[in-house]
Amino acid sequence: MEHLEHYKKGVFHFLVLTINEKLLNYMNMSSYSCCASSSSESKQVASLSSILQIVSEESRLKLLCILRKGEHCVCELMQHVKMSQSLISHHLKDLKESGIVKDEKKGLRVYYSLTKKGEHIINLLFRI
Repeated sequence: MEHLEHYKKGVFHFLVLTINEKLLNYMNMSSYSCCASSSSESKQVASLSSILQIVSEESRLKLLCILRKGEHCVCELMQHVKMSQSLISHHLKDLKESGIVKDEKKGLRVYYSLTKKGEHIINLLFRI
């Protein structure tokens, strides 16, 4: 099971990625040094980087904050953020492809919510 953790030791901030309780990568966020125990495991850093790029975009982060409180359809999301329906749908597509958001069709509408991975990521972001 993948686990991402943030902790602070003195003035240093660390991001730690473990899979099945095995330390794979750590990143000293203060000095930007990165270490991996093998080249296959360094792919996890690329995965982490991809997730961070997705969630770092301000509009997507706003959508994630709203979805943190429960499922919403695009028309409900439009009431909370000043974005067009097509732009919201585009951001939700990116979040869905990254495994952070899932969708469920109910009648004529599609409702979006966080996946377990998405909940974990957004909770970690709020802890930082």
